[in-house]
Amino acid sequence: MHVCEVIKSLARVGGAEVLLTRRLCAAPPGKRYTVVCLEAAPELFVERLRRHGVNVVDLTSCPRPLRMARLLTVVRRLRPDVLNVHSPLPAAALRPVSRLWRRRPMLVSTVHSVRFRLPTLLLDRATGRLDDHTVAVSPEVARSVTTMGARRLSIRVHGVDVAEQRRWAAEAALIRKEWDVPGDAFLIVHAGNFRPVKNHGFLVDAAARLTAEERARTLFLLAGSGPLFDQTARRVAGLRLPHVRLLGHVPDAARLIAAADLLVHCSTYEGLPVVMMEALAAGVPVVSTRVGGIPDLVESGRNGLLVPPGDAKAFAGAILAAMRPDTHARLRDGARASAETIDIGETAKWFDRLYDEAPPRSGG
Repeated sequence: MHVCEVIKSLARVGGAEVLLTRRLCAAPPGKRYTVVCLEAAPELFVERLRRHGVNVVDLTSCPRPLRMARLLTVVRRLRPDVLNVHSPLPAAALRPVSRLWRRRPMLVSTVHSVRFRLPTLLLDRATGRLDDHTVAVSPEVARSVTTMGARRLSIRVHGVDVAEQRRWAAEAALIRKEWDVPGDAFLIVHAGNFRPVKNHGFLVDAAARLTAEERARTLFLLAGSGPLFDQTARRVAGLRLPHVRLLGHVPDAARLIAAADLLVHCSTYEGLPVVMMEALAAGVPVVSTRVGGIPDLVESGRNGLLVPPGDAKAFAGAILAAMRPDTHARLRDGARASAETIDIGETAKWFDRLYDEAPPRSGG
């Protein structure tokens, strides 16, 4: 069976890109996979996919105005038995066209977001009923307008490589040395691009609210790059916060997360963050704003603590609460127990069974 997975971009480190790559690298043997993308940065995902036997068709060299037409041609020539599309605009283009092909594939859409721009949403929903199966990557996505009207809807939290995260957690001492973390520091990690939605200024405000004694105990490492990086760095310097370090882009931030004592997440909006799953898989509890799909993953008081968005004082208080030895031990135990529901290997098996429902089709 030949499965074609289509995604708009493999050129940035985003949730959909990470989840698709990890799932295909964990896929059971027996099927042939091709990923088609409109743009890619080979060093990010393409090389890893190819090492795992996945064929990648990168349309970056095609002039941008022609890429969508080229996508339709490429997918038709591949003649897949299953077509799974992970981005709304390519999905809206491929659905009606693929129904006209003599060899018609099973159509699957994997929806990663609760928000599309209005023109994109209208196109996606106008064609969405053509899907044989729609997969939402979180309960919140399943409740959203982006999956409204789906004929057959399933929820599948994709997850991460739990075994790998636990291996890195076992190497935490070595990883912390790589980043010059003092041996007695309580390590707090944030991983995310420096964009408005990630709300780094809020995190800096919360870190500044810690007393001098508390600051001496903590070390915040902020991994990521983006348009607000320099602005955030100036704010940290202006507030004289030596316990807050900005690392820039960290190629394998999952290792750093696994070595942390606490992951913090302060976005104004989120779906189901991959970094949060990486933390829980490693037994690292989370302090986060209560937004989007995060409450579907983090149960406050069990594997992390959730606070209202916009309240830096409450966020700082939650960090202090999570640092107490008894609370921290309880939250760590809860995080480890959560790992059973976020294993990418189980998700890969689930998709394999889903694709088995679609023998090669013809007609139309």
